[in-house]
Amino acid sequence: MTQFFRMCFVALCASVFFVGNFSSTAAQQANISARYEKREAQIPMRDGIKLHVAVYSPRDKSKTYPIMMNRTCYSTQPYGPDRFPGRLGTSKFMDDEGYIFVHTDVRGRWNSEGTFDNMRPHVPGNLPIDESSDTYDTIEWLLANVPNNNGRVGIWGISYPGFYSAAALPEHHPALVAASPQAPISDFFFDDFHHNGAYLLSYFLATATFGYQHNGPTQSSWYKTPPPSSNDAWTFYQAIEPLGESSKAYFGEDNFFWQELMSHPNYDEFWQKRSILPHLKNVKTNVMVVGGLFDAEDLYGPLHIYQALEKNNPGINNSIVMGPWGHGDWARASKNAVVGNVPFGTDIAESYQRDIEAVFFRYYLKDEGPKPDFEARVFDTGTRQWQTFDKWPPARASDGALFLNAEGQLSTQPTDDPQKSFAEFTSDPSNPVPYRDRQLIKLQFTPRQYMSDNQKFATTRDDVLVFSTEVLNESITIAGNIDAQLFVSTDHTDCDWVVKLIDVYPDNHPQLPGTPEGIVLAGYQQMVRGDIIRGRFRNSFEKPEAFQPNTVTEVNVPLQDILHTFKPGHRIMVQVQSSWFPLIDLNPQTYVENIFHAKDTDFVKAQHRVYLSADKHSQLKLRFLPSAK
Repeated sequence: MTQFFRMCFVALCASVFFVGNFSSTAAQQANISARYEKREAQIPMRDGIKLHVAVYSPRDKSKTYPIMMNRTCYSTQPYGPDRFPGRLGTSKFMDDEGYIFVHTDVRGRWNSEGTFDNMRPHVPGNLPIDESSDTYDTIEWLLANVPNNNGRVGIWGISYPGFYSAAALPEHHPALVAASPQAPISDFFFDDFHHNGAYLLSYFLATATFGYQHNGPTQSSWYKTPPPSSNDAWTFYQAIEPLGESSKAYFGEDNFFWQELMSHPNYDEFWQKRSILPHLKNVKTNVMVVGGLFDAEDLYGPLHIYQALEKNNPGINNSIVMGPWGHGDWARASKNAVVGNVPFGTDIAESYQRDIEAVFFRYYLKDEGPKPDFEARVFDTGTRQWQTFDKWPPARASDGALFLNAEGQLSTQPTDDPQKSFAEFTSDPSNPVPYRDRQLIKLQFTPRQYMSDNQKFATTRDDVLVFSTEVLNESITIAGNIDAQLFVSTDHTDCDWVVKLIDVYPDNHPQLPGTPEGIVLAGYQQMVRGDIIRGRFRNSFEKPEAFQPNTVTEVNVPLQDILHTFKPGHRIMVQVQSSWFPLIDLNPQTYVENIFHAKDTDFVKAQHRVYLSADKHSQLKLRFLPSAK
């Protein structure tokens, strides 16, 4: 493996936070070894397949302990009864307090037997094999075979392990009394590999990690990725567009996941049955969903898992925590909370670990300490303060809108300007809009920085529409989900739509503690939220439709939830565009049935319009929250 891909793999493992020894020191490992003893076992599932578990039990046998479980596809390293990681649980506070920690390689991965399936579909009932049944059988074995357990089990995981935590909830074992899906994947058509049906090129190089079956239990990596044709991201990703033929140089038929991606461009039964959301019913356990408001990988998952649990299981203890973090940042030991270039405060992750997460598991697994007293704990990324709500979105929030008006105006009130009923631009696949300042684009997995990036570079492009309010005289707080309702047309038959909500800092904005060196916050145009929809899915993700040239049609772009206060002296900006490269693959703008099979000749320039007239008024539908005085 080249040095580049060693770095890529390390970044991937760190980003999804599998429990291992990647970043631990010898002193940390010795500390764990002094307090815990380790046992490894191959435990049978109901179909006879054996899964690998590593059990870390406190050496102090004077009392019983609950079991804390983490199921992962990223390896339970280090293997061997005498080898220890530098951390066992969700945080140092959990390690210090004492639990029986259990790390499991899921079916078909690393030291476990069986066949791996990405987002293995849940099958209701007690006999089928799925992630819920594997979790159930693992818990049953642990209760019977691990001494000194108190009969209670908790589960947690971040990213893919977050999905396994959520997938344990349908038909869950009665001993599973606390679960915390953190940055969980809920549906691969809306998280990670896709955003609203648009394919994320930033995940292309990660396909090797998920696409090869192993030949049996192994403690070494069995998958490899060929080196890229260029270490310049822009050059590399342009070279592999269109993906159909060029991808064969990287992934062949033996990469089953790439073949699945290529064969299922629409939200068909293949993807639908892999969504965990419809199965989150009859849940009796206590749940705390955790996510980052600037998570470039899994923002859809935590929000929708929380909402599905809330809707389908009235009366359960179901809560959500959304903080000023990128992917998994709440589990790290960073002193400062900085996303990309923007600082949000100090000790935010540690206070979460100590005062929220540890409290949750301690109460439900040990009957100790205070009961968690919130439904929603959400960080206001404008005021840089935590807020607590008795439901999410907040009941106090009222429906409203930001209207895209003529001459680039943005307002809470619509206008009826007969002089100009639309704004237009030309979208050219050979010169797409970059997802961040092109000089900053690197060849990397999951470019997290873009989630709070300075968008000033995009305002100078002719293919980006810009709408802005006047300087605000008072605070405006937006809380909850945002949907961009666009009325558009194109002179061709396909197009993507990207909408970005931006906080424009005043030109005299002071530097904040923790601001990265070389970053100037005065005049900074911070993206608060941005997302894309593949336009062919405007009416249905199952049944794509071509655009009728020069015909006005409605396109809704879901932008996910925020809690953000735009302060006095700031401005609110919205940018609208039709490409986001190389974060997202290029839309050829000529409709083809399977976009992965588009040819060079399908890629054309197209003229797009966004309508601003009274009867077809493009806007952002959102919720305003009365600001605290």
